[in-house]
Amino acid sequence: MTTWKIDPSHSTLEFSARHMMITTVKGSFSGLEGTVTLDAADPSRSMAEVTIQAASIDTRTEKRDQHLRSGDFLDVENHPTITFRSTRIQGNPASLGTAFTLEGDLTIRGTTKSGTLDVTYEGEGTDPWGGTRRSFGAKGKIDRREFGLTWNQALEAGGVLVSNEIKIEIDLQLVREG
Repeated sequence: MTTWKIDPSHSTLEFSARHMMITTVKGSFSGLEGTVTLDAADPSRSMAEVTIQAASIDTRTEKRDQHLRSGDFLDVENHPTITFRSTRIQGNPASLGTAFTLEGDLTIRGTTKSGTLDVTYEGEGTDPWGGTRRSFGAKGKIDRREFGLTWNQALEAGGVLVSNEIKIEIDLQLVREG
């Protein structure tokens, strides 16, 4: 069993939503930390735990970011973190280029729901300081309403201002501990 820490300066957690049902707006979270434990002998025993600082949300528009941090959305004053804890891995997370699924519990705004990420192991290398690094890419989606993120505005022409489906894309670089 090996333990790996997320390298936040070489990892990204991005999301996208439809705005006015015609444009995709993207954002990211920079406050990302966590640990991944890999068991090469029994991949089903591998696990991941991730914590995201909700206030680190960035959509490149400060007014929108402030609204997303408010009680209408993430309510960062009362719920400063978003967490993910894996519950099941299907496939081998240690086989280069292999796709596998990672199921887990996602908690946003105090509400926990199960979800699945489609993950690919992208490689391993030695950094200039002698450390070992691994990379994984993941994609998934959630329905924001399931987490109490229900604020929206109806449009005169029909539809709503913000889509309920949020797409998630993650690129993780991990550093082996010990």
